[in-house]
Amino acid sequence: MMILIAFFQADAYHTERLNMVRSQIENRGIKNPLVLEAMRKVPRHLLVPEKQKANAYEDRPMSIGDGQTISQPYIVAHMTDIIKPNKGMKVLEIGTGSGYQAAVLAEIVDQVFTIEIVENLGKKAKADLEKLGYKNVFVKIGDGYQGWPSEAPFDAILVTAAAEQIPQPLIDQLKEGGRMVIPVGKEGAVQELILIEKVKGKVKTTNLGSVRFVPFTRND
Repeated sequence: MMILIAFFQADAYHTERLNMVRSQIENRGIKNPLVLEAMRKVPRHLLVPEKQKANAYEDRPMSIGDGQTISQPYIVAHMTDIIKPNKGMKVLEIGTGSGYQAAVLAEIVDQVFTIEIVENLGKKAKADLEKLGYKNVFVKIGDGYQGWPSEAPFDAILVTAAAEQIPQPLIDQLKEGGRMVIPVGKEGAVQELILIEKVKGKVKTTNLGSVRFVPFTRND
């Protein structure tokens, strides 16, 4: 009986996940098949707090504790799509949170290096990602402003918290031809999603529109 219940629960979440991708992501213009397939595969309900599990596939951000949030599914798909992920890439993520964005990336790229400043969130994300079998995700607890110099350069960098200014160390760690997406702006103010590209040694920035993220925090 317990096996049967578990099967129906898993199937229900699978259906919810497919509906989420179709209604929240495909219908809003995300067409990259790699991104869509990753969003269909990652069990978001296993990467949110237990009390949020039933709401995991809703079209909204949700709290994961310690003043942090997990972005709504569309934003995760949109930011993933922006960096044009593909097999062979090495990606840096700043702001591990629950580990959901890292898991989506890990379904597509070769390696994901992700940094979380909140220790208990980082430890839980690491344990949850390992439990789900993601061997290509590497989690570090620390200040994401400095990036991960020993693993640089990166093909892409994805920042999931709003910085008042774009951290220079992250620009420095972006590979030639690489892409970085980062929300920029003050807490409580209008923030802008910025795409940074390195082209022939020069940095090109593109404003992709208004967003709202938790602030980029640093160690004192």
